[in-house]
Order: sequence, then C-alpha cells, then structure tokens
Amino acid sequence: MQAFQVASGAVAARDVKPVLRNIKAIVEEDRCTLMATDLELGIRLEVRGIKVDEPGEALLPTSRMLNILRESTDEELTIEASPDKCVVRGHTNEFDMPGEDAATFPDVPAFAEEKYHEIAAGVLREMIKRTVFAAATEGQVRFGATTGILLELEEEKGALIATDGRRLAMMTGQVKAHGGHTTQGQLPVVPSKAMHLLERNLTEPDEVIRISVRANEVLMKTERAMIYTRLVEGRFPNYKQVIPSKHLHRVPLTVGPLLAAVRQAAIMTDDESKRVRFQFAKKKLTLRAQGVETGQSRVELPIEYDGKGLEISFDPKFVVDMLRVLEPDTPLTLDMNDGSSPAVIRHEPSYLYVIVPLVETK
Repeated sequence: MQAFQVASGAVAARDVKPVLRNIKAIVEEDRCTLMATDLELGIRLEVRGIKVDEPGEALLPTSRMLNILRESTDEELTIEASPDKCVVRGHTNEFDMPGEDAATFPDVPAFAEEKYHEIAAGVLREMIKRTVFAAATEGQVRFGATTGILLELEEEKGALIATDGRRLAMMTGQVKAHGGHTTQGQLPVVPSKAMHLLERNLTEPDEVIRISVRANEVLMKTERAMIYTRLVEGRFPNYKQVIPSKHLHRVPLTVGPLLAAVRQAAIMTDDESKRVRFQFAKKKLTLRAQGVETGQSRVELPIEYDGKGLEISFDPKFVVDMLRVLEPDTPLTLDMNDGSSPAVIRHEPSYLYVIVPLVETK
C-alpha cells in the first residue's frame, strides 16, 4: 500500500490516455517494480518483501487497488493478472476487475547516466521542504517559469530556488559532481509536483541521491525509485537581482516565538486586509492587525534589538509559510532597509527567504 501511494503521485490527474489511470507492475523472480506516468512525470519504484509465484507484467487500476489495499484486513494478498482480468484475493474476499494489455503502457526510463550529481537524502529533503512552498501555483498570475524550483548544481554546491513573484526561498547544500555534470549555463526548473514526489521517497537521511539534468528533462535516482520529469518551459527570473545586497537594520529572531505571535495577530485579518504590521522598537516587536469588520489585534514579543524604530507590513501567510518549515528553536535574522523595500529572513549559512512588504496606498 505504501508503494502504491507513492507511485500514485505520478498517475495522470486528467484524462491524457485511459491507460495512464493504471500503475504497471513488472514482476521478476525476486522483485516487483511499479511504474506510473502522466507523460510529463514518471516513476519506477521497487517494491520489496513480496513473494513471486510467476513473473510477468500487468496493469493494475490505481484507484481501485488503493481502495482494496486500504480497506483490506489481511496481512497478505494475492494478485493474479492477465490482459483480460485482474484478481485480488484475501482470506475472506476476492476482487475481480477487467484487465488491460501491459504492452500498451508507455515506458519510464531507467537511470543509466554517466554524468550526475550526488547529494545526501536528508540534505535534499530539507532543501525541498524549505523552498517548494514559495513556487507559483498553476492558478496564479506568474512571470516566467515559476511553477517549479530552479535547480543549480556546481562542482560541490547545489541550490534550490523558488519564487511566485512576491516571495523567494533559497537553500544551498553540499553536492558532489561525477563525469563533469553541471547546470552552469542552464536554468533547469523542476515542476513542484516532481519535487513533492521526490521528497516522499527521501526516507533515509544518509542515502545518496543521484540527479542528472538533460536538455529538457531531469532524472532523480534514490535507492528504490527513479523519478523522471520534463522541465518547466519558459525562463526563470533573475533571482539574484531580487536579493538585496545591503541592509540598514538587522533583527535577531527565533522561529517558535515569532510564529506564535504572527498567528495570534493574524486572527483579526480578513479578506479585505490581509496584513500584519511589524513595529520594531528597542527590545520589543509589536504586531498589529485590523480587519474591516473583524476588529483589531495587538501582540507584543520581546526581542534582542537595539536599533531605531521601524515599521513594515507583511501578508501573514507568507511569513507563516516560511516559519512552519523550520524547527521552533531555529535562530533567524531579519534584514531590512525600510518599510517599502524587500526584506530578507536568513538562517545562516544556507537558507534565505525574501519577502515583499505590503505598502499602504494613500
């Protein structure tokens, strides 16, 4: 069931081809490989701990198989499949479903690259977790290829960058190149859906993950899975121009207390006024919000700040989204110039988050 749930992340959500509603099972003497694809994203996932009576290939209907596996009270199930039908049996139940020809299912490539980068699964998981939320969604008005994460791979340094035009998240990590693999001169943007699927496969922190970028696609190999995806079309914006090079004010903060304060202040926001005002004074941060009909809130937070008074307003969702992917005791610094310029939240040495303030209109 766990393997089916992971593989289902690559099953076509819309009707591209009816056959793509299935997951293909390739059963050999000592292993089973599940394959799923929507023609833009694909996965090959090895399933362990199975008993094979007869090798072969079969198409298994994704939604029905998931329901059977979820609802089953048996420790073990038997699956028999042919091009005509698929039968799943337990001790007290049996499910007969129409079959399909496994040969009609498109192939998902295996990983056979000589040029690639290696990165520890634990590091990559954190990099994905701390950036993917900032990517643009399909329904948003966006600029360039921002519905995914920009992947930068140099000799020993890798980076993931995501933006939706109002905020930007970036995290770096240590990598190792093989065969001269690099993304220099390219702007490969990996779809968010593929990154979420990869993240679900990163369960062992010390496992080594291989990543190989081709002209229009990327292959990502874990010990058990191989994920293939086409890259997002279009050009990723020049994110380096967005990150302020200087700051006049620096405020030390801690994730847990700040997250609690922002959530409390945001209770009084509404659809008309999605803003929380951050008022910085010596040793104190005051957060204020006011809705048109909901009322107003004021939350005080003691901080280690000795600079002059400063006020800046943010959409609380953008602040909370970032704080939620960090541990409560994580130290942060908030770098600002004034109330109308982008601010940078940093967790040294590898993570930064740029957020555009909300400016009052007069």
